[in-house]
Amino acid sequence: MAGPVAMLQVRIQKQLGSFALDVELHTDARRVVLFGPSGSGKSLTLQCLAGLMRADHGVISIDGQTVFDAGSGLDLPPQGRGIGYVPQGAPLFPHLRVADNVTYGLRRTPAGARRARTDELLELVHLPGYGGRRPTELSGGEQQRVALARALARETSLLLLDEPFSALDAPVRAALREEVLDLQRRVDVSWVFVTHDLEEAYMLAEDIAVYE
Repeated sequence: MAGPVAMLQVRIQKQLGSFALDVELHTDARRVVLFGPSGSGKSLTLQCLAGLMRADHGVISIDGQTVFDAGSGLDLPPQGRGIGYVPQGAPLFPHLRVADNVTYGLRRTPAGARRARTDELLELVHLPGYGGRRPTELSGGEQQRVALARALARETSLLLLDEPFSALDAPVRAALREEVLDLQRRVDVSWVFVTHDLEEAYMLAEDIAVYE
């Protein structure tokens, strides 16, 4: 009998100038941390997973579905991969209110459904009633929660988190680590989390990929 399908199978190579990314990762873990120093290719790996950067060679499969295969020319667009992505700095649109930031990717969804989804997600990240605020009215931790809600707005099977707490004070970071663990249990989503903080890696990971 065949064994269970790995949640994430990655074998990619990417050349950017003098930097060569060469990654091979096969894991069934639902919480994967990419750990290593700055400049080692962790963020580039996330961009390839998300479909924002095309690897030169290799294959990427998520939950048994191949989303990228350089050999066959398969390269699903970001919106076709079932992935939520929180890049470094959690950039929110400053001219949009929180509710519109959260449902930005659902602009073609009927207004009533968007409002319901916004309320659901803001409740999920402990920001009920914040939909009418501007990003400038939020603390750093609150902005990160909004960015998480936005990443989950679409149907998402994998969440990519690129050092989302690195710019925050230690107490806020500690609180948000606990929150994302609780969030994963409630939402039932897998994640790949990038960090160069060893304590954070061990707290959040079921499986750690070490980058050199």
